[in-house]
Amino acid sequence: MQRANATGAWIAAAAIVALATGCDPKAPKTGAPGAPAAAAAPALSASGEPGALPDFSALVEKVGPAIVNIRAISEANPEAQAGNLPVPKDDPLYEFFRRFGAPEAKREPMQGLGSGLIVTADGHILTNAHVVQDATDVTVKLKDRREFKAKVVGADRRSDIAVLKIDASGLPTVKIGDPDKIKVGEWVAAIGSPFGLENSVTSGIVSAKARTLPDSNYVSFIQTDVAVNPGSSGGPLLNLRGEVIGINSQIYSRTGGYMGLSFAIPIDVAKKVETDLVQYGKVSRGRLGIGIQVVDQALAKSFGLDEPAGIIVNSVEPGSPAEKAGVKPGDIVLKFSGKDVGRPNDLPKLVAETRPGTKAELELWRKGKRKALTVTVGELPDDTVASKKPAQAAQNGDPAGLAVRPLTPEERKEAKTEGGLMVESAEGPAARAGIQAGDVIVRVNERAVENIDQLREAIARSPEVVALLVQRDNNRLYVPLTPG
Repeated sequence: MQRANATGAWIAAAAIVALATGCDPKAPKTGAPGAPAAAAAPALSASGEPGALPDFSALVEKVGPAIVNIRAISEANPEAQAGNLPVPKDDPLYEFFRRFGAPEAKREPMQGLGSGLIVTADGHILTNAHVVQDATDVTVKLKDRREFKAKVVGADRRSDIAVLKIDASGLPTVKIGDPDKIKVGEWVAAIGSPFGLENSVTSGIVSAKARTLPDSNYVSFIQTDVAVNPGSSGGPLLNLRGEVIGINSQIYSRTGGYMGLSFAIPIDVAKKVETDLVQYGKVSRGRLGIGIQVVDQALAKSFGLDEPAGIIVNSVEPGSPAEKAGVKPGDIVLKFSGKDVGRPNDLPKLVAETRPGTKAELELWRKGKRKALTVTVGELPDDTVASKKPAQAAQNGDPAGLAVRPLTPEERKEAKTEGGLMVESAEGPAARAGIQAGDVIVRVNERAVENIDQLREAIARSPEVVALLVQRDNNRLYVPLTPG
């Protein structure tokens, strides 16, 4: 189970499963075939009449030769194969064998399976990054049964896109479509290798667009009901014209297998990653240095907005481009470079697509008024590691079911805040809002709080709903609280 934040509470998100056959044959990861998105008129329908069920045979014949199967071999992980040691875990010699190896322990290479699509006649192939992760040997098999050793040109973990290169020429290639033109309800199809069954075709419809998934801030996925299973990761999602509109990447599953929900990376996102990896060797993304969350009805009301709009800033990193531009916690970002932001990953996606060093305009809502700021976009580091520290215990009392106390100097240093109140216990309205013992209340609406009286006064001034900026571990989230 992955963790995801929701307004008012931290909740467990359902499992989102990557779709490659995993390196461990006994526990495969999941790959996804996608489904072709219907054109405005079903040109490939069985009867030729509008509304008739589509016939995918012409599409498959046209696109199939440009779809490949991928086999990735990686070194065995000694920790993962600790069960092969010749002694049980409670044996005194177990640690010796684990550390220094055991001749009797059989450590076999691990194999993963996936799919891919040929995008250039000279051998560039797109697939998922998780298909070739940590691979020491990658083999690509074409539909005509030719096999090639492949070089991993580059892999981008954040978008889950990788580029491979094989030494060949005159290869069949896919045609790239426009994912922005697809409509919810259109027919789509996918070609992949579920469970190693090469060139399998499945179909369905587009279920939703611009879908946000946990831990995927830089991709707005295309959701479909196309049947996908382990081994089809990296395969194409196609519209009825045979154009690639996405690359199948993940599924929603409680079991690891298909349950009616599959997700594809829009092809325009994949092509940008391909360009960066081939030309520059890395993917450059813009960065503001803020923590954000969606504005719901309760938060909109507490900040004086007529309706939910924009993205609320719940933290600003010291020294970040956002701080230098004057962005503050409690600001609501309405537009970035003239484009509306309202869905969870609208802003991260727009910022990430902006070249570092570019000046961008932010339209904010601050203290009941619109405000414009100019920010110079920074560059997102290649990788970010977030440290997790356990929440501290708490004790004391305050309105709305809250028991709070001022932070000690050590706690302020750990929380990296000047003020703030430690939650000792949460009952009634506070508990229903998702606040827990160990949380730190940093701000009320747009004002910092340093003592209990300030908290009481702020809640008294907003009897209907108040927005508390709560810090848990190193994460911050505005929580709408209805007192009483």
